[in-house]
Amino acid sequence: MDFLKSEYYKNRELSWIQFDDRVLAEARDKSIPLFERLKFLSISASNLDEFFMIRVASLKDMVNAKYTKPDMAGMTPTMQLEAINKDVHELVNVQYSTLLRSLIPALRSCGLNVIREHEDMNEAERAYADQYFLENVYPVLTPMAVDSSRPFPLVRNKTLNIGALVKKKDDKASEVEFATVQVPSVLPRIVELPSGEEGMRKVILLEEIIERNISMLFSSYDVICAHPYRIMRNADLTIDEDEAADLLKEIQKQLKRRQWGEVIRLEIEDSMDKQLCKILKKEFDVRESEIYRINGPLDLTFLMKMYGMDGFDEYKVPKHEPSPVPETMTEESIFAQIRRGDILLHHPYQSFDPVVNFVKQAAKDPEVLAIKQTLYRVSSNSPIIAALAQAAENGKQVSVLVELKARFDEENNIVWAKMLEKAGCHVIYGLVGLKTHSKITLVVRREEEGIRRYVHLGTGNYNDATAKLYTDCGLLTCSPAIGEDATAVFNMLSGYSEPLSWNKLAVAPIWLRDTFMDLIRRETENAQRGKPAKIIAKMNSLCDREIIAALYEASAAGVEIDLIVRGICCLKVGIPGVSEHIRVRSIVGNFLEHARIFYFLNNGQEEVYMGSADWMPRNLDKRVEILFPVEDEKKKAEAIHILQIQLADTCKAHILQSDGSYEKVDRRGKAFLNAQEYFVEEARERARQKPDETHDRVFIPEEPVKDV
Repeated sequence: MDFLKSEYYKNRELSWIQFDDRVLAEARDKSIPLFERLKFLSISASNLDEFFMIRVASLKDMVNAKYTKPDMAGMTPTMQLEAINKDVHELVNVQYSTLLRSLIPALRSCGLNVIREHEDMNEAERAYADQYFLENVYPVLTPMAVDSSRPFPLVRNKTLNIGALVKKKDDKASEVEFATVQVPSVLPRIVELPSGEEGMRKVILLEEIIERNISMLFSSYDVICAHPYRIMRNADLTIDEDEAADLLKEIQKQLKRRQWGEVIRLEIEDSMDKQLCKILKKEFDVRESEIYRINGPLDLTFLMKMYGMDGFDEYKVPKHEPSPVPETMTEESIFAQIRRGDILLHHPYQSFDPVVNFVKQAAKDPEVLAIKQTLYRVSSNSPIIAALAQAAENGKQVSVLVELKARFDEENNIVWAKMLEKAGCHVIYGLVGLKTHSKITLVVRREEEGIRRYVHLGTGNYNDATAKLYTDCGLLTCSPAIGEDATAVFNMLSGYSEPLSWNKLAVAPIWLRDTFMDLIRRETENAQRGKPAKIIAKMNSLCDREIIAALYEASAAGVEIDLIVRGICCLKVGIPGVSEHIRVRSIVGNFLEHARIFYFLNNGQEEVYMGSADWMPRNLDKRVEILFPVEDEKKKAEAIHILQIQLADTCKAHILQSDGSYEKVDRRGKAFLNAQEYFVEEARERARQKPDETHDRVFIPEEPVKDV
């Protein structure tokens, strides 16, 4: 059969919009605490911003370059943009319907009154807002007029602005002019007003206060109208690495250009004056389909600040505190704990502290000779960065690969790279043409038996902040075979020397794709021979055509395939003779699902792998990624257990249907199971158990599906 037919594939951009709709569905779910719903609505808006700045921008570049080659779903860039505009307009309509019809009325009933328009304030509130404007806002604002001597100003990407039409006072012959003022991001966007009602708090948005007082900015003019607007620019950096003499300087230069990128979306208030709209449309050179007329406040990411307001804890999920890892709950050093057996970490249910302590102890331990680590995204006040700097100051060999091309973290990573260099670390700025996305740390230690290598491998970034929000897995091991491979990885990154053979790790872009293809084909061959065959794969995104075709071939051979794909999924289920044995689910919950886990039945000789790569062309062909095996039988059982619980989720799972839509699990006749809440309780239970001296203990409940 031809498994490459375009009708067998979903366009990746349209699939991503479906994912954001699943995030938005959490905001519409009335069984979720109210302020958590605000958070999900904010996340859906933030997701959409990034989607436009990168994916839509890339498609527009293709159209401008007259690129007409269809994607694997048979859609040209022009066709994709048309479909995206249609779907996103519908998504935005649902966002604002959710906010205005559901969330704001619900907030009022819970004691928080969001005043939508400044005209709705009472006399006392207007007086307070005017005084607040004079004392706090007016000194910060910079109004900019446009006339023959003052060209249209640079409007920065993603900023909220107020556009106005003004006319000189007492001059009937004067023309109407355009003016604009940026809503300052340095001031809180949510302003709390004094409330005369007991048990009721009132807030208004900063732009409403500015709009109310905008005439003060143009004292010689009459303000005909004033309305907020916001633009999104192309933020996809284009760097010719072969021509760049200094990658660091080139990226710094390109970062400044983000503010000048082509405008790809214009958001305006739906009641905006037609003449004002016409001016913005012309100056930003946008088409009608790229204008979003919105009934409500622009830029819903402010809802995350509202989520953080004090005094509404009863309407939020209690703050999660990760549980200690049982194997590390002893007085021994982290190295002694690892020597007793591999340690499998499951974040954020279990603490990220063992990873931080691994680097911290290595920095201070006099027997540690070298530390090598890859960094993709780190927190703003990273304890790992501080430990690496300390290690270098203590005279250890410290090599750090800092990926400067980590999108939207470029500036942050440049700062860290320079700081590490000053501390004496050897800093590598990635490889030409590739992003280093792998998560690996190698510690070389001198011991009585000789040199021993300790390794941490993970599915997520070395970021102590996101480790409390993202679900990821990690492995701490002193396996000699993995240690050898880890050394080879860093030698390859720093000196371009690739070993003749590898022991355990599969590395992209060298042969990770081939590894996955071989593992899938082995299950296909087993099914064809009548042997047990099954694949379970958990990842963020699935959009690699070759991998999907191999999965179709496996399904056609009778392999049972369960996929847990949080975001983009270009595979279709239920195609007769092609994907009847494939099931796909997406879990969207309180934590962002980020782990990559791959299970292959292998005729009863089960194999489990974890890694940094999704099944996407960029991960398999254009990035340095690492896939590592989980070989200890107890740890392998834990990993399989993670997959089993997620496949049993009846609360947060969305199931892909044969028509391409997603539906929540039909709970009728099924036990209630929220996999994320289940893992929280499981981690707490494991932490209550006394650590076993031989690392043999693994907590697997007798009943995998129960109320939690």
